[in-house]
Amino acid sequence: MLCEWTAECSLDSPVLIVPWSAEGAVSLPNTGAGMRFIDLRANPYDIAEIPEAEQNPCLARALRSLNATRSPFLTAKCDAWRLARSGADAGPDAEHCERLDALRLELMLPEEDAGYGFASYIDLLWRERSVFASAHQQQDRMDRIARRAQRLVHAEAALEFVLRPALLDLSGPLEGFAVTVYLTALGTEPEIARRRWELAMEDVVSLLRSKELEVKRGSATIDAVDPDPLRGSAERQ
Repeated sequence: MLCEWTAECSLDSPVLIVPWSAEGAVSLPNTGAGMRFIDLRANPYDIAEIPEAEQNPCLARALRSLNATRSPFLTAKCDAWRLARSGADAGPDAEHCERLDALRLELMLPEEDAGYGFASYIDLLWRERSVFASAHQQQDRMDRIARRAQRLVHAEAALEFVLRPALLDLSGPLEGFAVTVYLTALGTEPEIARRRWELAMEDVVSLLRSKELEVKRGSATIDAVDPDPLRGSAERQ
């Protein structure tokens, strides 16, 4: 699998704000009216309120796993969509043709084998406070995850991690960093691309749920009630 990570942490980079709502999500792409942050760790059954999960069972399974009790993450936002080369399909999919063609070249696939694609993203927050607050620790972890992902047998799929600033206020304000996970798979037909994406997603989630990434015993977490809500700003590294 093709895998890489980048950082978008300059002063003018978009900041992931959690909780968010459509009314205040100017910096968040693909945010429909009425949509909002759903805390799946606190309220797992609220996954029914996420239309992307309802439309994509594989994405729903990924969200459940990434928000499970022993998961090192909580999820903030997600989306999934089809891709098609210009002329390969009618309709709005054609707007993604540049992205699809660029990815085909990166994966070194012949044009006839990459007429369609399926893509997704999930915004992740590390639950362990010391990790959430540290860009350096997250970069080290992404290095390790990327090396392992490159060994996954998904030649038609690409995985990208983007580190970005985050502001969190679940039980008190905290400043830190989030990771957006982009996953895209290509295929000769729409359903082939989607199935490849599903298989790749299962392996990526398994990788992210590795035991070594779990929250260390006794560590403070970003989703725990904090008696000193201002402490988070001082912890940022």
